[in-house]
Amino acid sequence: MDTDGRIAIEEVEGVPAPPKARVDDAAGDGRSRDYLAGFMAPQPAAAAGEIGGDLYEAVIDALKEIYDPEIPVNIYDLGLVYGVDITTDGHVAVAMTLTTPNCPVAESMPGEVELRVGSVPGVGTAEVNLVWDPPWDPQKMSDEAKLELGML
Repeated sequence: MDTDGRIAIEEVEGVPAPPKARVDDAAGDGRSRDYLAGFMAPQPAAAAGEIGGDLYEAVIDALKEIYDPEIPVNIYDLGLVYGVDITTDGHVAVAMTLTTPNCPVAESMPGEVELRVGSVPGVGTAEVNLVWDPPWDPQKMSDEAKLELGML
């Protein structure tokens, strides 16, 4: 600003481009040129019951097809599923809760989950364990569910 309180404007012909980073410039930091090779390499496939395995993903997809009758969100994104354990022989145990102990589907929902999970190819038997501790709260919902319900 000048003494009158006005902003001084200066015209320039051009501004030199900033220098570009080069991989060769980083050679002195101890990393080899292909330091991302391990990161980009394909990861080994997960075993059948491990998180990320095909059977596990198929069970999660089946859970995402079951919707809470009072809330238009599937039970997985709603945060009602606390855990999915799969044994090597295809036994699936689902630990889940309901929004409240007085939920009107308290008697039918575990049976529906058992039927849907049991129908996934590769599942031998399915078991649902209804738990109340820790109690469900809205913070357990996925961001997609919160967005669907207008909470984000």
